[in-house]
Amino acid sequence: MVIEMNEIKKWKYECNGKGIVEILKAKKYNAIYVDNITEAREKVLEIIPKGASIALGGSVTLNEMDIIDTFRKGDYKLYDRYQNLPFPEIVEIMRQSMVADFLVTSTNAITKKGELVNMDCSGNRAAGMIFGPKKVIVVAGANKIVEDIEAAEKRIKDVAMMNAKRINHKTPCAETGCCQDCDVKDRVCNYMSIVNNGGKFEDRFTVIIVGEEIGY
Repeated sequence: MVIEMNEIKKWKYECNGKGIVEILKAKKYNAIYVDNITEAREKVLEIIPKGASIALGGSVTLNEMDIIDTFRKGDYKLYDRYQNLPFPEIVEIMRQSMVADFLVTSTNAITKKGELVNMDCSGNRAAGMIFGPKKVIVVAGANKIVEDIEAAEKRIKDVAMMNAKRINHKTPCAETGCCQDCDVKDRVCNYMSIVNNGGKFEDRFTVIIVGEEIGY
């Protein structure tokens, strides 16, 4: 019997996802494997209690999870950075969100040493993951697992232009599809962060690994 290609890819994501969960647990993250994006969404809502305040990282994964409207309509205090407001007002929401109960976000890459590697435009996601919100929930597809920090940086550069295009930033990469290491105001690669270990503040980090391809 010939196994369909999608089944093989799914199997590989499952193997990689379950493997990285064990590595993350050893690095003192609360790490959870789920099979698909629906299960990831359910797990996030299970973790966050009603009445909690929530900050959001800029994330394709969160949009694919279809969870932002649930936060808006539910019994939560949402620091809603996705509103159609002037940029200075969005920045103020980002500043206020640093004291949220939960930051819900994704990550650009996870190394096989259990490092969370991120590149930010404004820096609020990278800063919030490091310090500020009481709890951090990271949802990442198994497609974001890479060998090491060098591979993480390469992965980030390979997808940065898609993020620039998505948020309509006027960057050279959004025109050419290739990183130009630009110096324009709309540059999306301004702040890089690496979380080496999840144990400084006990139970602060929960990383949910999804056994499929989600996000950029």
